[in-house]
Amino acid sequence: MSIAASSDPRIQEVRITRDQITAHLVDGRVISVPLAWSWRLSEASPAQRLNFRIIGSGQGIHWPDVDEDISIEGMLHGTPAPHPKSRTQPMVRDAGGGAASKGMQPSARKARRG
Repeated sequence: MSIAASSDPRIQEVRITRDQITAHLVDGRVISVPLAWSWRLSEASPAQRLNFRIIGSGQGIHWPDVDEDISIEGMLHGTPAPHPKSRTQPMVRDAGGGAASKGMQPSARKARRG
């Protein structure tokens, strides 16, 4: 007997503590990352952290109260969210004259959502 499994990692369940984000994947793996990897979640209230939904068919997690998205790929590859005040992410002007973090243009951010 063989079991067909998808090679794409997908989230089945999420648990949030005050220190970690833990994703249980459909293939049985469990991935945890420090909550500090997301400055938005680190600064959010416990109630805001618990208000999330799994997006796509398990490709990521979305927190509407703080407008945060974390992908399973980012968790697997160890990619923390850049803080907008970080010196490693220079600020650039968008077409409307406002500041936007390089690499996170508003239109690109919306496109990531499931």
